[in-house]
Amino acid sequence: MEVKFFNRELSWIEFNARVLHQALNKNQPLIERLQFLSIVSSNFDEFFQVRVASIKRLQIADPQQRDISGLTPEVQLKQISARAHQVIRRQHECLMSDVIPELGDKGLVYIAPSAYTLRQNEFTQSMFVSEIYPLLTPLRTDTEVFPHIGNMTLHAAFLLKPIAGIKSVSEELKGSDDFPRIALVPIPAGLPRVVWLPTDGFKGKQFALLDDIIEKYGTRLFPGFTVEERMFFKIARDADFAVDEDSGSNFIHAMEDVLVQRQLSFPVQMSCSGEGNTILPFLMEKLGLGEDDVYKVDGILDPGALLELRDTDEGVKMSYPEWQHYYPVTLPETDPYWDILKQHDVLLHVPYESYQPVIKFISDAADDPGVLAIKMTLYRTGRDSPIVSALERAARNGKQVTALVELKARFDEERNIAWANELSKAGVIVIHGLVNLKVHAKILMIIRRENDSIRRYVHIATGNYNPKTAKLYSDLSLFSANQEIANDATSFFNLVTGYSTLQTMKYFSMAPVTMKSRILAMIQREIDRTGAGCQGLIIAKMNSLTHEEVIAALYRASRAGVKIMLNIRGICMLVPGVKGMSENIKVVSIVDRYLEHSRIFYFLNGGNPELYLASADWMSRNLDRRIELMFPILDPHVFTEVKNILDIYFEDNTNSHTLGPTGAWMPNELNDSESPKRAQEILYRKYKHRAEKAAREPKIEFTVRRKN
Repeated sequence: MEVKFFNRELSWIEFNARVLHQALNKNQPLIERLQFLSIVSSNFDEFFQVRVASIKRLQIADPQQRDISGLTPEVQLKQISARAHQVIRRQHECLMSDVIPELGDKGLVYIAPSAYTLRQNEFTQSMFVSEIYPLLTPLRTDTEVFPHIGNMTLHAAFLLKPIAGIKSVSEELKGSDDFPRIALVPIPAGLPRVVWLPTDGFKGKQFALLDDIIEKYGTRLFPGFTVEERMFFKIARDADFAVDEDSGSNFIHAMEDVLVQRQLSFPVQMSCSGEGNTILPFLMEKLGLGEDDVYKVDGILDPGALLELRDTDEGVKMSYPEWQHYYPVTLPETDPYWDILKQHDVLLHVPYESYQPVIKFISDAADDPGVLAIKMTLYRTGRDSPIVSALERAARNGKQVTALVELKARFDEERNIAWANELSKAGVIVIHGLVNLKVHAKILMIIRRENDSIRRYVHIATGNYNPKTAKLYSDLSLFSANQEIANDATSFFNLVTGYSTLQTMKYFSMAPVTMKSRILAMIQREIDRTGAGCQGLIIAKMNSLTHEEVIAALYRASRAGVKIMLNIRGICMLVPGVKGMSENIKVVSIVDRYLEHSRIFYFLNGGNPELYLASADWMSRNLDRRIELMFPILDPHVFTEVKNILDIYFEDNTNSHTLGPTGAWMPNELNDSESPKRAQEILYRKYKHRAEKAAREPKIEFTVRRKN
């Protein structure tokens, strides 16, 4: 039977396997391998909370329903568990058998409790008594109400046995020996997981883990008992909640209820380490988890706990060499951008280029007496955001500031609620998104009075307004004073903040209204213009490809002879390389030091090519259930720049994989005749060369003669 679509969840696990592939690569710096191991864990945490939870609910509500790949919920859960267990098992083998020993060889030595020296025993014992013990709260499990286990909260579990001849208060209360005495101890999140040990003259650094110290001295929590088993664990609960969109003025309260529900929802998965012959089945029964839901590892439960090692001198030496974020040569570092943007559009490519121009753009607007208004969307902004600070300052300076803060951004809800309240207090007009639609578009518009007329400046991007992730995520954005672009931006903001009816935009395509139909029309146009010696061409880069209609259109294009090149970082449900269906489609993926996040779409259009950037992937949630924007590159110089970037992504033979028709991703390896090509390094060197060349060139100053 011909497979037309890969399963979404299994495809996502294969993305995580590609991340793990980077951790397994001994050519990577050691701390970066640890970073990739940590990313695998954090990715799986979210995957279980959201995707697996939703399938478990579907299994109860409609067990016979099949997904687009033909799998029932039960079959999906079985296959997910089998493959996830394989990946997680390999992840921890890499951590404990490879990365930890190599860290030790390079001067960062993990010391297990059994290997503590006398001085280290004294140090850890004193630390436990003075700094850890007062914060721990052991919880009995033999009560009528089982203790609450918070979502993604690390716990220790101890199986206890009374010391003969000593009768405890709990024994008096219970009066029976027919129950397992298991105590749960939540581990406070504020305690550092890495504990540096005295080294007794050792030249490197030696460290223990908080988990080990609690395990070693945890018996002090239970006077009158001995500890027979110890286990550390955390559970993932269902986090796939939809807010009550009909809450009206109480929408923020409804969002806060979602955060509470996330802590109280049903358990989906458990990760654990340590002994557990009695503890583990006891917890599984209490939490309603099966064998497929439990992921037991030997050694350190969470690789992310070790990322503190990056900040040591030894860790710095084992990290990637520093890559500078260069200030764009096309923008002035001190003067405002207004005059430059009147002449031409400017492309910003982070993190190779600095994100500072975006911050400066908003900051300049906040202080410029000619600026009348600022409008922007905020999806994920990060902590201590200079952008939020600039918006508040602008409002206090008397400018009309409108911020559409999307409260439904998953796992950022609490932070966005705080930002919304803070902005409101500063006088910003805050819009809380649209009913039943997440606003995922990334756009900013500044309205400025100039010579008795109004001029609008637009910034529109593929990534969030988050200066911190802009150092880690690869994204593209455009500064423009093109008035037709500004007209579309005005229409967009009127639509999402007020009661404007749908308006025709000249250049913007907006989901869920026109973007999908526009993409399908452009695919069909390539089909129509293929033949008689002409071959259509589609080149696209995105995070994920899951939309059934778009995939079906790409299959039609392939059958018509259109050449299709796809660079998909994450999920890809399209099956490439199948004769008669997709033999003209090639799918590659890049996982490297920066998270590939930009969305770029190129259509040959019979020799009159078009190039677009977008906030949206070709996924159902993006095209059908979110407010997204796709916008064309109109400036010819920027067009050439973006097309060059897109081409570079298909040259990579170092950190890329190619998807086969079976669903397997094969690493692209060098042939004997090939030289290494690493897309991200090529891009970095390009911007480095450009910045160094600009620094060598003499600065030309112009004197403007003004009429007196």
